[in-house]
Amino acid sequence: MFTQSAECYEDLFTEEHEEAQLDNLRDKGILRYRTKTIKSGDMLECEIYPVWRTSRGGSRAAKENPSRKAQKNLNDKNIKKWVVRLTNTNFTDKDIWATFTYDNEHLPANEAEAKKDIQNYIRRLKDYIRKNGLPALKYIYVTEYHADGDGKTVRVHHHMIMNFRDRDIAESIWTKGGRTQTRRLQPDDYGLEGLARYITKTPQEKKCPAASQAAKSSKRFTASLNLDKPIETISDTKISRGRAEKMASNPNSAREVFQKLYDGYLFNDMAVRYSDFVSGVYLYVRMRRAPDIKSFGKLIDATQTKKPTVLRDAALCKTKIEA
Repeated sequence: MFTQSAECYEDLFTEEHEEAQLDNLRDKGILRYRTKTIKSGDMLECEIYPVWRTSRGGSRAAKENPSRKAQKNLNDKNIKKWVVRLTNTNFTDKDIWATFTYDNEHLPANEAEAKKDIQNYIRRLKDYIRKNGLPALKYIYVTEYHADGDGKTVRVHHHMIMNFRDRDIAESIWTKGGRTQTRRLQPDDYGLEGLARYITKTPQEKKCPAASQAAKSSKRFTASLNLDKPIETISDTKISRGRAEKMASNPNSAREVFQKLYDGYLFNDMAVRYSDFVSGVYLYVRMRRAPDIKSFGKLIDATQTKKPTVLRDAALCKTKIEA
């Protein structure tokens, strides 16, 4: 029997919760629900999506030939998601992030010069590390382009997350003038997701077309080759079809379900998404490791007495249970 999963069609599940969509949960074309678990450092994500009996994805045909804009948005979303996971996997509150800017004298003339500047910085930093017997450098950097005060001049700065922990040395090795600032990483309930999304933000085209064009032609991010990868596992038995339907209909039940499934993790929130093109529901859950607790049996979960906060926007019904 041929089956097709919604893993390839995540972008189809974008609609907010409506009562009429609950009928699609019971579509006979849904064979089961698949659970992808992604562990990135102290963060855990679950993506739960239907596997259908046929390639048509249930009672409605899948969307074909997505527009260039839709494909671009999906690519952008996937890049940001990957950077978030790499960052949470490899960096902690002992590490730093830095912003390197230029003075007028050293402003690079083009993208190639900007790339050469940051690569030379990394080379000098590695030389220092090697001479002082420090751990191998791990990093993620993004080069950002923005408009100067005249709205026409393209200025450049670099954001870098790294495991080099001496902030004074990190700042002194940058030799292109400008403002150099380093900060200690500060994870929150979502790890370092906020920072990762900030440094990979989409350029504002209307403010400076030239800066936007430079950003489009450059690589969105660059990472060292020695970064650990997030750990992904797939299960077709972890979440039954009935349980997926219940959580979609009653998102308040999700916290208890997932904290039992993932011992030692605390529930952050769950997004519930439906589609106009395929049947079933897509559930996206975020969790964090419980500090200094080895088993769920010892977990004192203060969130049990708190009511969930339901967040809505134009494309997404998200149920967030505050911890």
